[in-house]
Amino acid sequence: MIAIADSGSTKCDWVILNNAGEQVLATNTSGFNPYYKDAIEIEGILRGNLGLSQISLQVKEVFFYGAGCSSEKMIRIVEHGLQSVFTAAMINVNHDVYGSALSTYSGEPGISCILGTGSNSCYFDGKTIDNGIPSLGYILNDEGSGNAIGKKLITNYAYGNLPTELATDFDACFDTDLETILTNIYQRPYANTYIASFAPFASKHKKHPFIQSLISTGIDDFLKVHVLSFSTAHQVPIHFVGSIAFHFKDELEEACKKINLTLGTVIQKPIDGLVEHYLLSFKKKN
Repeated sequence: MIAIADSGSTKCDWVILNNAGEQVLATNTSGFNPYYKDAIEIEGILRGNLGLSQISLQVKEVFFYGAGCSSEKMIRIVEHGLQSVFTAAMINVNHDVYGSALSTYSGEPGISCILGTGSNSCYFDGKTIDNGIPSLGYILNDEGSGNAIGKKLITNYAYGNLPTELATDFDACFDTDLETILTNIYQRPYANTYIASFAPFASKHKKHPFIQSLISTGIDDFLKVHVLSFSTAHQVPIHFVGSIAFHFKDELEEACKKINLTLGTVIQKPIDGLVEHYLLSFKKKN
């Protein structure tokens, strides 16, 4: 059996395939970005999932694609956490941007982008990957991401800049105050996932002019900083994965049209494309 996983900072999707390429388990855990969780925490998350715990000894290879797995040091943290549970398996850990590239690759070169809790991009031709402009994370910048949207909502709420109807619903949705928000951001762990948890509010009010402006600005910034950094941006399709890309697909398409980019595949969960990738590998072997 093989285990395939795609992990953002918020959630990790898992699919287990048997030797015939048949799906025997689909589940999810909380995400584990090694910048915020160590190997012991990762092990605890995995053991807390009954399905994965019960099948772990039967898994012979793990293919894990995760946020934060961009250096040998960070990869080792995840490898150790995974190996503690999948003790009989060969562990393969790679960056989530490579997972997004595999999940959206259709046989032709393209630019694959992540717009979820965080954001990132790469150029992929089926063999080699070019990471382009690096993602600097939620503190320095994470253009177009759930973190970026959450920060904009929070700051506009705090400054009293949200239109009255939005501010009223913001209070109703989150039942919180500024002191609590700041405590969660500055004094408690996983501030990035907390900030991104405000992003669904934007999806709920996506037709409101204030939200439309906020979203379009974020997407424009992402395209200009990350996508247009590739010299081939106007020659290849631009693919997207992630919840923000999925829920704001219309806005994404409009933004691409404005600067003559070709929007390619948009999928919410990279795991779906990754499973197809490995199923194709099964077919080729057989």
